[in-house]
Amino acid sequence: MSFRSQNIPYSRTGHFTSLVLDYLSGTPDLKSFYRYDPQNLDFQKIIDERKSNPIDRELLTRELEKQYEGLPQSRIVTERIRSLGTDNTFTVCTAHQPNLFTGYLYFVYKLIQTIRLADQLRAGFPQYQFVPVYYMGSEDADLEELNRIHLDGKTIVWNTRQKGAVGRMSTAGLEIQLDQIRAAVTGQPYADQILEILEGAYRSQPTLQQATLALVHALFGPLGLVVLIADSPGFKKQIAPLLHAELFRSVSAPLVREAANRLSARYKVQANPREINLFYLQDQSRERIVRSGDLWEVLNTGISWDRTRLEQELEAHPERFSPNVILRGVLQESILPNLAFIGGGGELSYWLELRGLFDHLGVSYPALILRNSVLWVDRDSNQKLEQLGIAPADLFAGTEEVVAGFVTTHSQTDLSLTASKSALDRIFSGLEEPASGIDPSLLESVRAHRTRALHQVDRIAEKFLRAQKKKMEIQVARIRALKEKLFPGASLQERKENFIPFYCRYGPLFFDTLYQELDPLIGQFTIITETS
Repeated sequence: MSFRSQNIPYSRTGHFTSLVLDYLSGTPDLKSFYRYDPQNLDFQKIIDERKSNPIDRELLTRELEKQYEGLPQSRIVTERIRSLGTDNTFTVCTAHQPNLFTGYLYFVYKLIQTIRLADQLRAGFPQYQFVPVYYMGSEDADLEELNRIHLDGKTIVWNTRQKGAVGRMSTAGLEIQLDQIRAAVTGQPYADQILEILEGAYRSQPTLQQATLALVHALFGPLGLVVLIADSPGFKKQIAPLLHAELFRSVSAPLVREAANRLSARYKVQANPREINLFYLQDQSRERIVRSGDLWEVLNTGISWDRTRLEQELEAHPERFSPNVILRGVLQESILPNLAFIGGGGELSYWLELRGLFDHLGVSYPALILRNSVLWVDRDSNQKLEQLGIAPADLFAGTEEVVAGFVTTHSQTDLSLTASKSALDRIFSGLEEPASGIDPSLLESVRAHRTRALHQVDRIAEKFLRAQKKKMEIQVARIRALKEKLFPGASLQERKENFIPFYCRYGPLFFDTLYQELDPLIGQFTIITETS
């Protein structure tokens, strides 16, 4: 098999917000919202500044070693974890919830981009060590976002009555979904291999976060990726002073609100802070903490404390206090000696609200890198596109626009009737002077008739286009089918599909190709096409 890649501007895809596009282009109005220029990342400067804000490396290595207990040994992962105990080791990080069976394709792209960037930094700065880290957002409680995958046009859903942090949920009962996957992929070249990996993770591990750790370790451990689960008493105790400040002084809300208000003048704000940006976490619940007079209450539970008892609870059980999206990044950057965070457009949008908070708390604010986005064009689709004379990049237009472009290009008639409209326009332009000479009021009449006549020609052009589509119905149907296959539901492929069908077809070559073709700092959308 062979592949080629092409990079196109994100602005050409029609799938990214103006905030993301302006961030990538270095729009001056956004510069105060981030620390490091995405167009010219000076990693030596980032390293030097990160050195001045050390973290508890002994705690980090101890917690990671504990989390990896019982998993198959990986020499490179073990070495990477141990290296985090030394002052010359830094991380690049991406974050994601423990979606069922990894969720969407872009999760895989985030991990590979993180691995690739760490490898590039290792080659460019051999005096340091760089560890790629997947920071698992396992405390997320929105099960509806995480409990399904789309597999070859079908949706596999995990319907469970469990509540609370998704990462803590039991994997008991997932045999049904594993059997559904088996039925969907049996007979494909690498089906047995991926099924063995999936079942090894989800049948042997008791919780979703541990199963996700086992799965990602099996797939990406050989490339040196380290997985970190922040839902840990040790990590939470490390930020106990911040938790205290948030509970009793609402430290984050005014700082983030000020940034959000400035951003909202031009952009849609991704996240709005609450007065207290913490949840109270138990095995079957994760509910907001709110202040009501002299009491702090946990919504929907009946739990409440006065100040003294809340301080005692925080001291005894810091792991029960769970940051929301406003504070999650602060926990991440307090744990890791991190240089760069790789995230999607939505993630970068809310990170841009947080710089003032990080500065106030004295926590290092990382370089923000937009994750790689990919359109994967398989060989069969590529052959059909070549037969139609359509480039993969052309498919980012709407379906009807692609169809109209194809029909117009391959018609022997000028379906837009451009020449006819130009001739008609000349006729009416020639009438304006005599009309004005006879009676100036006639000029408006001539112009109105021209507008109506051109509108009628446009209607005739639409009929010509519909008739031509019928004559080319086979090609038009093929275009629609290709568009739906590569952009399912008019969405980006990476935001709908799961990695499993791709692995079943290509095996490890799928990851190897992504590693080779993706540039972690390209700042463009990548199209990978299977050519043979």
